[in-house]
Amino acid sequence: MSVWRVKPGGRLAGTVQVPGDKSVSHRAVLIGALADGVTAVRNLLWGEDVRATVNAVRALGVTVDESGGEVRVHGRGLHSLRAPENPIDCGNAGTAMRLLAGVLAAQPFASELRGDASLSARPMERVAAPLREMGAAISTAPGGVPPLTIGAAHGPLRGMRHDLKVASAQVKSALLLAGLYADGSTTIDEPAVTRNHTELMLHGFGAGISWGNRMVTINPGASLRPGTVTVPNDISAAAFFIVGAAISAGSSLTINAVGMNDTRNAIVNIMRKMGAGITETNNALGAATGSTMESTADLTVHGGALKGVPVNGEQVTIAMDEVPAIAVAAAAAKGRTIITNAAELRVKESDRIATVVAGLKAIGVAVEEHPDGMTITGVDAAGGGRFNGGTVHSGGDHRIAMAFAMAAPAAAGEITVTDCGNVATSFPGFAAAARAAGLRIDERA
Repeated sequence: MSVWRVKPGGRLAGTVQVPGDKSVSHRAVLIGALADGVTAVRNLLWGEDVRATVNAVRALGVTVDESGGEVRVHGRGLHSLRAPENPIDCGNAGTAMRLLAGVLAAQPFASELRGDASLSARPMERVAAPLREMGAAISTAPGGVPPLTIGAAHGPLRGMRHDLKVASAQVKSALLLAGLYADGSTTIDEPAVTRNHTELMLHGFGAGISWGNRMVTINPGASLRPGTVTVPNDISAAAFFIVGAAISAGSSLTINAVGMNDTRNAIVNIMRKMGAGITETNNALGAATGSTMESTADLTVHGGALKGVPVNGEQVTIAMDEVPAIAVAAAAAKGRTIITNAAELRVKESDRIATVVAGLKAIGVAVEEHPDGMTITGVDAAGGGRFNGGTVHSGGDHRIAMAFAMAAPAAAGEITVTDCGNVATSFPGFAAAARAAGLRIDERA
């Protein structure tokens, strides 16, 4: 079991490169597999979660190789996937499982999607139920969890309207991919804005898709064109460095080519409301990312005084993956930060609300847990307040581990973070990158 020991104090400086965006990487591989020809993907995140998607499409007969620094996905088209010889192992990748369910629900062969112990406890009826409404033969294990057993489709799925009960980009994406195989248009009405990487990429690949006002419609019939996708650097990975620099006086850290999609960049807006000095340079749209039309920018973060703010509503939906990092920033701020509307965190790789609250208490932060969030009273790091040292149990959750490592610049004693091996799912080499930026982190077995 990998353990990090992070010495207190210090500051972050220089330039750091975070990995390619995990969400975009999953979609580039899967949608590329459905295109008619070869799609070149640059800056793919080779983390364990994305490898699960790569292995899944290979099991469906798609060749994926590397050439000249690019990953080349040899798409077979919408209707030429092969039946897998064995159940498909999605590892810990919930995105892979849910998006693959949308594609496999429409295939003329049976399949099964499995996951590791963590993924096998996550809710899958939220995607299985609407797929059944479209005519798919799909079932979950007792409790609505994996494995997903998918029967062969006998004819096209039914195009229909879905009013999603939970704001979920993964469920939305699964239904959009299933809609490529339907007998009419499929419309999805979201209760809140979620990341739109699937919409952007399907549009770039030539699908008949339109969206706006929390509603997305896809029309079947169009073949998907292969292309070139440059994956932007992951804003969820950048979030840890944004927070680490913001809470340490004297820091000045630049993070290159970060994805700044409007449905993903709430972390930047929230940190600015808290008082963080964040500047954007080298803004680019479309040309930098090929078929995806994703926007990017270099972010420079300066350490300074932060204040507590309410974090709720749509900004929480957009920044759900970044809440552990936001909680660490709130713990270093002056005053109270109240995080609400975040109940979805209960069913991530861990119960992230409970795990974050336990971690904050372990380093001496005053925090109160709520069903859908938490209230954090910050130590006012800019005014000289400090966290205690202590041991934080990450629960095998990559985002918890990275968030608490970045608490060290505002700590009075060493912070130990346990069970960090799962960080490889989203940020291989995190400890080395953090060390190069100035975090005094030691990685041990």
